[in-house]
Amino acid sequence: MPPGVGADKRRLGPPESPVRRAVVPAFWSRILVAVVGLPVVIGAVWLGGWWLFALAAVGGAIALHEFFSITRPLRPLVPAGYVGAGLALVGAQLGGPGWALGGLMAALPLALLLKGIGDTRASTTAAIGTTVLGAAWIGIGLACTLLVRDIPEHALLAVLAVMLAVFAGDTAAYFTGRLVGRHKLWPALSPAKTWEGFVAGAIATVAVTFFALYQDRDDFIPIWQALVLGVVVALAAPAGDLFESAIKRDMQVKDTGRLLAGHGGVLDRIDSLLFAFVASYYLLRGFGAA
Repeated sequence: MPPGVGADKRRLGPPESPVRRAVVPAFWSRILVAVVGLPVVIGAVWLGGWWLFALAAVGGAIALHEFFSITRPLRPLVPAGYVGAGLALVGAQLGGPGWALGGLMAALPLALLLKGIGDTRASTTAAIGTTVLGAAWIGIGLACTLLVRDIPEHALLAVLAVMLAVFAGDTAAYFTGRLVGRHKLWPALSPAKTWEGFVAGAIATVAVTFFALYQDRDDFIPIWQALVLGVVVALAAPAGDLFESAIKRDMQVKDTGRLLAGHGGVLDRIDSLLFAFVASYYLLRGFGAA
């Protein structure tokens, strides 16, 4: 052996694990995306109005693109999906929930028309069903975000409470599941999720909702309604996550996209919020606060 070679090897040590090389950049990419994206989202939510509408429109278009990309084998009628989701947002911004639903329904006849014009051999049920599903899931979910931000009083507080509750629940569920999770929540859909993580996430969600709304309990919604809202969000947010997991497993993909680096796609980041804001808006309407 040439002199110095053994010493060089000892000095260099064992080669770095490829898994570690992959995990570290992914971790920092998640941090970078959060640092850049969070102020944009908070700023748009704070300003509300057309600023939030613009963010919802851009985010919705990207999320729909990701959804239609992973469901391409089902031959979705993409233009109809964009029109339905877009009109749902416009309806929510200008007219309220009835107009949002009416805008969404435009996707159905347009999808049928495009299916007839295209004259493809793809299943009509699969093509139109996938199109309307994407428009409804993303369009109505984001439309309800606009509707919550537009409630008569304490709109900003309500939106931030739901967003923070979902974030806190997701974070608590992730770390608890990683540290002490033993019992799988639904292994057929999402093998990484555990009952321990779900319980911790639910507790964090209810706690954040309670504390966020406690100060305005006499002016907005009373304590018991804030607790009910927390429970509803704690159930709706994981349901949205599992719903997306079911679709991804059905389409045999890991993430809906790579735009947000370690976070995956836009749809991967907003799946819980889409369900949570729909549930929150209609619950607040039932309480008479919206």
